[in-house]
Amino acid sequence: MTSLPESTDRKLGLVIDLDTCVGCHACVVSCKGWNTENYGAPLSDQEPYGADPTGTFLNRVHSYEVQPDQGAAQLIHFPKSCLHCDDAPCVTVCPTGASYKRVEDGIVLVNETDCIGCGLCAWACPYGAREMDAAEGVMKKCTLCVDRIYNENLPEEDRVPACVRTCPAGARHFGDLGDPNSDVSKLVEERGGMDLMPEQGTKPVNKYLPPRPKDRMDRPAPAQAEGDIDVLAPFLKPVAEEPKGFIGWLDKALEKL
Repeated sequence: MTSLPESTDRKLGLVIDLDTCVGCHACVVSCKGWNTENYGAPLSDQEPYGADPTGTFLNRVHSYEVQPDQGAAQLIHFPKSCLHCDDAPCVTVCPTGASYKRVEDGIVLVNETDCIGCGLCAWACPYGAREMDAAEGVMKKCTLCVDRIYNENLPEEDRVPACVRTCPAGARHFGDLGDPNSDVSKLVEERGGMDLMPEQGTKPVNKYLPPRPKDRMDRPAPAQAEGDIDVLAPFLKPVAEEPKGFIGWLDKALEKL
């Protein structure tokens, strides 16, 4: 079995803002595109235009309707990928050493030439973050775009994971979560960032920022100051006036039927 490093020099990972994510799936598309065209073996699809398409993705977005104790229901979009755990069970269960955690940055990777596709890592991962590529016969997972973040041929602003670079809502943040002074660590501290399923004891590096409280539907609207202009007033007038002439007669006749 593969062993984990006692510590890592850095803890590179993602901070995902569940309050900001709009569920557009741009991160899914960019992740699929970048990792199919660059790092490792392509992420294959099976019968993508058939009746039952399947495929390999390193990042997925799930949407849930949540009913709070008070107020209206909320739609929460939940992106999910590998969390690059400090105590990663997918690494320690690997019989060939294909799964490993890097000492220099804490990223969990798969050496695809050593992977035998046994699936033990998928069984061990409590987050369902590993996927078997049906065409390649090996396990695939988020790499944090390791081929982007260290690529000096790219502009500095592009040296982040593809999902982070693409997110139109700014819901994804990348950095060193082992550095308390980093932007991502400060964001986690300010917003009360959470571990996913902490009871599993995996110590995930990635953090989630909880949704902010939404206004309650039964809360009275703020009082309007005297002299304020209601910008919505013109749009609140009745769309249709009382019909006249033949249309008015026809409308009254139909009401009696």
